[in-house]
Amino acid sequence: MRMTLLTIACSVGLFAADAAGAAGASGASGASGASKRALDASDFERLLSVEAVACSADGSWILYTVEGSDLRSDERKTSVWMTDFEGSTDLKLTGAGESASDPKFSPDGRYVAFLSEHKDDTKSLSLLDRRGGEAQPLDGIAGDVAEYAWSPDGARLVISMRKAEAEAKTPRPIVIDRLHFKEDREGYLTAADRRQLYLYDLATQTLTPLTTDPEADDTAPVFSPDGRQIAFFSNRTTDEDRTAKLELDVTETRAGAAPRKLTEFFAPNKPALRWTPDGTRLLYTTGLPPRLNAYIQDRLSVFTIAEGKSRLLSERLDRALMGVSAASDDSVEAIVEDDGVELPVSVRLDTGETHRLVTGKWSAASICAGGKHVAVVASNDSSAPEVYAVEPGGLRKLTHHNDAEMAELALGGVEDISFPSRDGTIIHGMTVKPADYRAGQAYPTILWIHGGPNGQDSHGLSIDAYSPELERQWFAAHGYVVLAVNYRGSSGRGAAFAQAIAADWGHKEVADLLAAVDYAVREKIADPQRLGVGGWSYGGILTDYLIASDTRFKAAISGAGSANQISMYGADQYILQYNAELQAPWAATALWLKVSYPFFHADRIKTPTLFLGGQKDFNVPIAGGEQMYASLRTLGVPAQLIVYPGQYHVLTRPSYIKDCIQRYLAWFDRYLGMTGR
Repeated sequence: MRMTLLTIACSVGLFAADAAGAAGASGASGASGASKRALDASDFERLLSVEAVACSADGSWILYTVEGSDLRSDERKTSVWMTDFEGSTDLKLTGAGESASDPKFSPDGRYVAFLSEHKDDTKSLSLLDRRGGEAQPLDGIAGDVAEYAWSPDGARLVISMRKAEAEAKTPRPIVIDRLHFKEDREGYLTAADRRQLYLYDLATQTLTPLTTDPEADDTAPVFSPDGRQIAFFSNRTTDEDRTAKLELDVTETRAGAAPRKLTEFFAPNKPALRWTPDGTRLLYTTGLPPRLNAYIQDRLSVFTIAEGKSRLLSERLDRALMGVSAASDDSVEAIVEDDGVELPVSVRLDTGETHRLVTGKWSAASICAGGKHVAVVASNDSSAPEVYAVEPGGLRKLTHHNDAEMAELALGGVEDISFPSRDGTIIHGMTVKPADYRAGQAYPTILWIHGGPNGQDSHGLSIDAYSPELERQWFAAHGYVVLAVNYRGSSGRGAAFAQAIAADWGHKEVADLLAAVDYAVREKIADPQRLGVGGWSYGGILTDYLIASDTRFKAAISGAGSANQISMYGADQYILQYNAELQAPWAATALWLKVSYPFFHADRIKTPTLFLGGQKDFNVPIAGGEQMYASLRTLGVPAQLIVYPGQYHVLTRPSYIKDCIQRYLAWFDRYLGMTGR
């Protein structure tokens, strides 16, 4: 199962060189009076992915990142930008050709720190003086920086980092002694991959070790408001690989101080840690026991220092929280995932009461707060992500990176649908119809399945590493109706709905997805003779399940999928989930065979299928697609296998991404009778 990484590889932000980004930021709205046009493959290269926001302390300025493509180097790169809360000034802070992320203001707002990304996938810290001059790398930091935070006085930084090792002429053997021993993009995990905390003094440019346990992994550090302590997550007294637990620790801000454990908890999927401004409490996200943690339901907890106790704050919400911002003494802003939308909310720290800051069909991806101001990155069905100010009357747009491009496009209409599954469970989803859709005409229809299975198909138009919305519009632009279905296992409708498929993969999801097709045929939306199915990651896995369960589909696309789940044990990164949810294969062989039925019943498959994947994928190894490809070729079923060299679970080369979406379309066109249109 590919539960914890919400990715669909062909949707990675592709998207435009720096010049295009600057033009988009000017607010141009496209040629006056020009007729709108359908989405084209080149638009995947021009659209920009506006991403993470970080507010200054008073909220008057907002840092954010813009992901684009350098087509000359065939690389995806990210730049740091800054806008004011009025939206009157928008500045690019990092230069062309480099890639930067995770920007943060110093407490006084004078400096901007950010992570500079290098070709070997390591990151270093750089600092920019807002009064003028170029950004400068911080000297004396030898290692791969994962996270950092400013001290309240702006004089120091706390850094979570892997120390650099001397480069060997011949690569050393990889010595592995962990249960969780591999991770997509990270590769094989060894003791050297554990992170420790360091203090960096900006005046003297000296780096001092703060935590020194080589067996511990110390992450998410944050200074207390008085600067005397640092809170962080660690696994120094827990075996995270077996228990899925982390601990919340604090340490004094001096070398040699002994960390003190406050509490332990099940690790969240999207960790967050914040102090309240009065320094009396710590807010942090918590997950579920390992048997269920893959079905994302991160919750918010509060630890009161004086009492030495933790309390679950969002217990009554029954929705996943993410993107927790800086807290006030009374509340904290976050994003809640709820039935096809992701909306900014405010959570009271005394009662846990949650209040929506925005209504409507929005997809918020990042949130920050400063002073009395709140900003988000958000999109809807007709607008790509941009930075917005959150105000009582709704969202006010601050940036305009995609305005010119979006003004040209005739996007497909998005409509909510609801229908009963085969056991009566009500399932929600969406249709995306061609811009020139005519009611009463049955269209060739693609069931396009989101990954996870956690996460959801939602309203919005993200352009980042998980963008099924853009793929759906790609198909609609070429004459297809697209079904986007939040089958059981998806988040957004509560824990029970998400956990309904635990240890029962390929059962209820298949029933829900087939019910969506039945609905579309019954409503005379879908042509029953021209049905396609596909998806990436768990969407690819479910595609394998569907074509082994039903022969109605005339074409299928299984991206980064697997069908012989037994062969994934120890080959992918999900060993803890497998042990907790299914048990080991020798302890539950019948169950493992059951969830592997598409491979062991491949002889039931009649659907021509395109398999794709990254050569270096540790999330869903390419072997999953290779096995099914070999099976269908053996059986004489039309099949093709595409392997993208050097790619992980998410494709990052713009040329590969463009190749991928074009192959998608060509495959469906070929088998759904659209080649002559």
